[in-house]
Amino acid sequence: MMSEKKSVLIINQKSPYGDAAARESLDIALTCSIFEMPVTLLFCGDAIFQLLKDQQPGKIQQKKIEAMLSALPMYDITEIYVEHDSLIQNGLTDEDLCLPVTLIDQSSISQLINLHDTVLTF
Repeated sequence: MMSEKKSVLIINQKSPYGDAAARESLDIALTCSIFEMPVTLLFCGDAIFQLLKDQQPGKIQQKKIEAMLSALPMYDITEIYVEHDSLIQNGLTDEDLCLPVTLIDQSSISQLINLHDTVLTF
């Protein structure tokens, strides 16, 4: 008897540069997808800056994470949520982001968490 694949929610809370958290969370998402695990991403707080268009991290000797982000749809990772208040607090809209996202209110995040078998936070 085949078991169902476990769903994974990866919650990103850190800015795109400064440590390896952003890259590590994307590596894990892509790896889970290779093993056909349903993956959902949630960006909140400073992590919304990972999704901004036209980043220029070379100025701080960092590599762009945009290439990894652009690969998400090829790996069937299309469930990408952004906490709405984080955008508002930073004067941004979903139009400023490099991927299509679903906006989610803070009050709905616990429901999103409950829909998944595994939750990882970065």
